[in-house]
Amino acid sequence: MSEKKSVTRLDSTYMDQYEAHVERQRRKKKRLFRRLALFGLLMLIITSSLAVYHVQQRMVYAEKEAEYEQLQEEMASLEDKEADLKEEKELLQQEEYVLEIARSNYFFSKEGEIIFKIPNEEPSY
Repeated sequence: MSEKKSVTRLDSTYMDQYEAHVERQRRKKKRLFRRLALFGLLMLIITSSLAVYHVQQRMVYAEKEAEYEQLQEEMASLEDKEADLKEEKELLQQEEYVLEIARSNYFFSKEGEIIFKIPNEEPSY
């Protein structure tokens, strides 16, 4: 069987100083670990909040982009409508065009002219 060896501790100022030094190093190490853990947690919080903010901003950008595209299409259709209205305005300033519309829609006739309205439908027979 093995014998237990016991070591007796010597009481000396050197040993007391060494133990105090070892204790200080242990506390420093513990504080360093705590600071690193706190810093890591802080960086995790900052990184996650920035990621969430980035995702939200991308969603807002996508919505604005879709709205912009819709407004561009609406603007194009309104520009087409404006061009048609300007063309119609120019045509309405011509007397011949106005008379043609009056003849076709309101049965306005020239002197001595008889108007017959023929339906545009196919005959049923």
